[in-house]
Amino acid sequence: MRREEKNVIIDNLTTDLNATKHFYLADTSELNAEETSDLRRKCFESEVRLLVVKNTLLRKALEKSEGEYEELYEVLKDSTSIMFCETGNVPAKVIKEFRKTLEKPILKAAYVEESIYIGDNQLDSLSSIKSKNELLADLLTLLMSPATNLASALSSSSNKLAGALKTMSEKE
Repeated sequence: MRREEKNVIIDNLTTDLNATKHFYLADTSELNAEETSDLRRKCFESEVRLLVVKNTLLRKALEKSEGEYEELYEVLKDSTSIMFCETGNVPAKVIKEFRKTLEKPILKAAYVEESIYIGDNQLDSLSSIKSKNELLADLLTLLMSPATNLASALSSSSNKLAGALKTMSEKE
């Protein structure tokens, strides 16, 4: 590969790294063509973009990008795939689902919401991180709960009051 081609790849990776808040680094080596195709399909269905990259080019892109990724340099060994996503927990869920039948991909590291997670043992905690939309839904539910309880209590009270008035009128 010529230097110009490498520079284009580095620039494209740098642009992608600057444009996303979340990415995962995984080891997808030892997957055959069919398994790799299945992984790519699952990633596409989950709106995750999967790229296989050379470690040296990825390191140069990480160095050139705006974020602080020094901790990730140590995992750039062997085969590396990068997974770009809009929602921080989706690639972890894809990896967990895919690993129900295979041993790979193995999570090397992840960059989620300005935090770095290193090692495959972080997969469970990454998959349990709530997305922005999930947190907003939880917040909305919490905010709506008192109003719902109040409306329910008022509705219940009016039924009891009407029942008591009816009973009193029947006694007279």
